[in-house]
Amino acid sequence: MKRNFAFILIGAIGLTFSACASKNSTVSKQTSPAYELNNLSKVNIKEFKKNSQGAYVLFDGSSLKGWRGYNKDHVPSKWSIDKGMLKFSKNPGGTQKAEGGDLIFAHDFKNFELEFEWKISKAGNSGVFFLAKEVKGQPIYVSSPEYQLLDNQNHPDAKMGVDGNRKSASLYDMIPAKPQNSFPAGEWNRAKIVVNKGKVTHFQNDEKVVEYQLWTPEWTQLLQASKFSQAKWPLAFELLNNVGGKSKSGVIGFQDHGDDVWLKNITVKVL
Repeated sequence: MKRNFAFILIGAIGLTFSACASKNSTVSKQTSPAYELNNLSKVNIKEFKKNSQGAYVLFDGSSLKGWRGYNKDHVPSKWSIDKGMLKFSKNPGGTQKAEGGDLIFAHDFKNFELEFEWKISKAGNSGVFFLAKEVKGQPIYVSSPEYQLLDNQNHPDAKMGVDGNRKSASLYDMIPAKPQNSFPAGEWNRAKIVVNKGKVTHFQNDEKVVEYQLWTPEWTQLLQASKFSQAKWPLAFELLNNVGGKSKSGVIGFQDHGDDVWLKNITVKVL
């Protein structure tokens, strides 16, 4: 009799645990962060010229064709062409009322090599985004890895984060660029980002400085150790953990961080 009672008790406990697990699973799904993607216009990359290396020229120094603001249908006025360069100006024309915001090239890239040159103002901060989605009411970095652009000598971010993972060319707040070979503010740097079947490589001034693999347990661990962890920012964690979404693709963007930055020779080679 006691033995039968024990079996009944164990069975009851098992059912209770099963019910709790099912309930917790339901709660987890119900509390998954809600978001909505914008479905704004995109351009046909085949309308753009290729250079001698077979890469599409995204910015030719004379036109902003294909570019617009993130979550916008136009180019914000703080972005302009300045002597053949793409420039973000903190106070264009001396006015503080100009429209800012991140700038994107309106085409979804999947496997590619992005190359460009950049220079930044003293104590300046900016960044490059890729595989990004346009999420309504959210910043671009909620869904995109960031290749940091920074004046390492004068901006406080260089001393923040872990092991220099907020310095130039780093995977922002996750992997430091090593060797750290950026040139000072006001000097041109060469950048290259290669994305190929989830493998991402950062180059700075012709040296490989960062490498990682998306959509892996290691990628999830990197997110969990960063400001984009599930506990700190659930929506960013969900989007970045599945960066690129179902299509594994997204737009390329440059950041308005409030500091002057210049860009040129922006090309993308589709792999």
